[in-house]
Amino acid sequence: MPLHLTDPVIRGLPTPDKGNRIAYDDIVKGFGCRVTAAGARSFVLNYLTKSGRERRITIGSCSDWSTTDARREAKRLRHLVDQGGDPLADIEDQRTAPTISELIDRFEAEHLPRKRPGTAEDYRRMLRVWVRPHFGEHVKVRDVEFTDIDRLHRRITNAGYDYRANRVIAVVSKMFSLAVRWGMRETNPTRGLERNREYGRRRYLSADELVRLTKALVEHPDKQTADVIRLLLLTGARRGEVLAMRWADIDLTQGAWSKPASSTKQKEAHEVPLSAPVRQLLSEIREQQTAKRHVVGEYVFPGSGGSGHVIEIKRAWRQLCKAAGITGLRIHDLRHSFASQLASGGASLPLIGALLGHSNPATTHRYAHLFDDPQRTAVERVGAVIAAAGKPEPAEPVAGFPGGRNRGR
Repeated sequence: MPLHLTDPVIRGLPTPDKGNRIAYDDIVKGFGCRVTAAGARSFVLNYLTKSGRERRITIGSCSDWSTTDARREAKRLRHLVDQGGDPLADIEDQRTAPTISELIDRFEAEHLPRKRPGTAEDYRRMLRVWVRPHFGEHVKVRDVEFTDIDRLHRRITNAGYDYRANRVIAVVSKMFSLAVRWGMRETNPTRGLERNREYGRRRYLSADELVRLTKALVEHPDKQTADVIRLLLLTGARRGEVLAMRWADIDLTQGAWSKPASSTKQKEAHEVPLSAPVRQLLSEIREQQTAKRHVVGEYVFPGSGGSGHVIEIKRAWRQLCKAAGITGLRIHDLRHSFASQLASGGASLPLIGALLGHSNPATTHRYAHLFDDPQRTAVERVGAVIAAAGKPEPAEPVAGFPGGRNRGR
């Protein structure tokens, strides 16, 4: 028979010999106190779903809940049931819902293999260093809100990495876009986030820095990495393109490099001419590989594991810059320096864009300022000619009279 449950009544309920026994309340249907053979007491609610399925949800321990509070919670849950809900299913669904950690694992397993190796590794580094520690292991994908994303962005920014903060959020945005597609949540919480303002870099190697870097390359113990940097300097190619360079794409006789679409940023095949120094360097690398292995592998810069190619050279780059006394220069700035040399040599913007593999002319236009010096020289030359045209020619001095005119005397 139902009882009018109160705290004293709960404490006085007998302990069963085995299993458990439930004493039900006379006010809220299905609400009761379950007592186990071990003496544990907890509040529960029995209910039927709309489909007729019998369910039992545990509200909490009697030591943590008063009878009045537990009865109030039971009324709330029954109200949800009357509206067609299933509180226990909601709890189970929340318990099994994917976490951010699981989303990252799937993102790395299914999305990153489509990226170039260098890009994929950079994504993994951002996820490992910033995203995983920020969310932890147990935060659910569907529980993440805009404020969580904004806090992550501000955290990286406050650490002094303005541009990196933007890159991390770009990766997180893609990850949540896929989460929406995979049915893990309904919206992307990164939408509307204001990114840090970015300014185009204009960092180039000076003539003195180039001399010091060249000397450091000669003295660097890792010849393979030194050769990578040399090719970056001589070709203006992107780091990933040089690292993934294959012998099959190089024609040393014709002096041409056919970059496959899989290695270029624009995902299009790109063929560029190779200068004599580049051909000489590649010939030397090929001879060294042949002498060492008696066979030439697939890649110009093979990886240490015997397969694939070199992926990362950042550590060696820092060592080279330190040895050369160069600060504030990124590996990608070598590409900018190549473009500056082209501009100073008289190459046009379309020609620079073609050599660098730009598919959008606007991308090449960032180098327009490199033509400032040639333009200034040109206008100064014209100005000097025009200014001189309006002045009388200087008179010839008379012998014995410096600065005077010869009057025929």
